[in-house]
Order: sequence, then C-alpha cells, then structure tokens
Amino acid sequence: MLYRKKLLAILAGSFIISLGINNFFVPFHILDGGMIGLGLILHYLYEINVGVAILLLSIPIYCGAWFWYREFFYNSIIGFVISALFIDLFQWLTFTVDDLSPLIAAIIGGTLLGVGVGIMFLYDISTGGLDLLAQMIADFFKMNVGIFIFIIDLIVVFAGISVITFDEMILSTIAVAATGVATTAIVILKDR
Repeated sequence: MLYRKKLLAILAGSFIISLGINNFFVPFHILDGGMIGLGLILHYLYEINVGVAILLLSIPIYCGAWFWYREFFYNSIIGFVISALFIDLFQWLTFTVDDLSPLIAAIIGGTLLGVGVGIMFLYDISTGGLDLLAQMIADFFKMNVGIFIFIIDLIVVFAGISVITFDEMILSTIAVAATGVATTAIVILKDR
C-alpha cells in the first residue's frame, strides 16, 4: 500500500511540476532554482529540453548520493527521473497565458513547483539534483528542507543573470520564494 502511495505521489508531484514549468516559467522566461533552474538556463541558451538537461546535470550528485547517502539515492532516483521526463513529455500541455501578468505567472508557477516537490517530500521522495543535495544537508542539520532549497534556488537564479533580464530575475526570485513557501507549508503539514 505504501509503494502505491509513493508512486501516486511521484506521478502527481511530477505532473504538477511539469505544469508549472511549461505553462508559467518557460513562456515568461522565468528561472527556477536548483537543477530545474540550471536546466532552464540551458534551455534558454541552447534550446535543450529542460528534462534532458536536468538528467545530465544531476549525474554527479547521484554518484555522490550513491556513495554517501544511499537511502536518499533510492528515495529520489524514481522521482527525479519521472519528474524530468514529465517536464519534457507534457511540454505540449500548455494553456493560453497571454493575458496573464508575469508576476502572477511567477507566483502560480512557483507555487505549483512547491506543491509538486512538497507532495513528493511527504513520502521522502526528492526530485533529485540540487533538491537532493538540499535534502541531504537538511537531514544532516535536522532543519526544514524548504529553507535549504530556497537558499540553493536563489544562488542558481543569480547564476542565470546572463540569460535573463533584471525584471525576469526579480520574477524568478518571486517564483523561488513561492516554491519555498509552498514546499515548506506542505512539509510542515507532514510534521503535524
């Protein structure tokens, strides 16, 4: 029964993440943090599929997790692969967002990402990449993982300064904050 719940969490969380990225981030040239943000940077620079970029960039972190945090490796590999695949698989499933303000897109997109990631965290599943790194750090320091995700995400957004405008950086920072708040809220619900 637990495996079925974990699988449903992975599928639902990955689908929600794909909706946030494909419908609210890509059309408005907004970055996320973490590995998704790095994948978006590569997408904006070279038109590489976001999911493929995430898969390739995450290989070193997964190698490290295999040796030092094998439990996290096992708990995140499936969520990581499925979420990366869903981002590319569902890129056709987009809504018309032309009338949406970029600020609202950043908030909705970030919230969707946070909800998707949070759903997976409820079952100790990660989307991998830098979220996996944040989860390992949070476990080591016994702190809420949302805080570490927020810090790492901001670093990635600022690293994307060469591919986004100042306004898009502000929107990306708002999106990262929305992601962090949504993830933290869901993780707090688990702890109650």
